[in-house]
Amino acid sequence: MVGNLSAIGAMSAKNIVTDYLLNLSASADVLALAKVEINLAAIPEGKNVVLKWRGKPVFVRHRTAQEIAEANTVNLDELRDREADADRTQKPEWLVMLGVCTHLGCVPLGEAGEYGGWFCPCHGSHYDISGRIRKGPAPLNMEIPPYEIKDDDKLVIG
Repeated sequence: MVGNLSAIGAMSAKNIVTDYLLNLSASADVLALAKVEINLAAIPEGKNVVLKWRGKPVFVRHRTAQEIAEANTVNLDELRDREADADRTQKPEWLVMLGVCTHLGCVPLGEAGEYGGWFCPCHGSHYDISGRIRKGPAPLNMEIPPYEIKDDDKLVIG
């Protein structure tokens, strides 16, 4: 009788632990948000695309040669958060960044502001064409998510 109770207790404990661990694992909808793929060939030069990744907007900009040159001529000593354009991109023509202002989390407007990049209407932060903070209360550049460009035309974020 004691052996039977021990076996039932052990099975119950195993089932409780298994159920608990299964509830901790990510659900299918969460796993689906872990990576986002986009066809870069569909984005014309000089245009932005906004997509959602992990519940946040991601800005993908196909930059022109003029925009790349402009981003590279900025004196890094003038920047609050000193970061070269080459350190923010894997390929100069593609800028991929989280579309969230680093001040209080608002979504900046594209192709706006004093530096031709993004402008946050909430508190007036201005970002350049590389997503670097140039003016306003934001303390940091817009964040670059983990991403990879495959076969020159496929972007995988996450």
